Amino acid sequence: SKKKGLSFEEKRARMMEIFFETKDVFQLKDIEKIAPKEKGITSMSVKEILQSLVDDGMVDTDRIGTSNYFWAFPSKALHARKRKLGELESQFAESNQKKEALQKSIEKSKIGREDTAERAALIEELAAFRQKKEQLKAEIDKYRECDPDVIEEMRQTNKVAKEAANRWTDNIFSIKSWAKRKFGFEESRIDKGFGIPEDLDYID
Repeated sequence: SKKKGLSFEEKRARMMEIFFETKDVFQLKDIEKIAPKEKGITSMSVKEILQSLVDDGMVDTDRIGTSNYFWAFPSKALHARKRKLGELESQFAESNQKKEALQKSIEKSKIGREDTAERAALIEELAAFRQKKEQLKAEIDKYRECDPDVIEEMRQTNKVAKEAANRWTDNIFSIKSWAKRKFGFEESRIDKGFGIPEDLDYID
């Protein structure tokens, strides 16, 4: 089956891994070589992903001579993420308070009144705050995905899944080998009979 591509946030998290794991300084051309090979990020999206991390303060950049250099260290990234999370959560709480106040105003305006221009304006404003609330929630989730702790947890989960997949692949190969020796079955017949893909192989 066709492999599902990485989401935008997964690419951001994997690019942060490059900086966190190496603690090195890179030029864009370096990242464009490393990201596709080691992190599965397509070369065409490297510049966009890197710029988004720079814009969010997750990656630092500076121009020296004619070249731009990029770097990010876990300690700074963690503090920046916590600061941004704090700002977003504060805005989120403020939006919730305004939303509740607007809802109370709407409920109050319903009592003994027909639809009015004021009520319509309040409903429109409430809808705008609901939209803002969802945007802030999405922003908070985005920064959580760039948390070094979350990235490390994802790395460990991927490692366990990879080991399990390779272990089952090894078991399948062993059973196929035994069936060929025991019953003289052809490998293609075994694959077809048990629905085993012809290109089954270990995960690198």
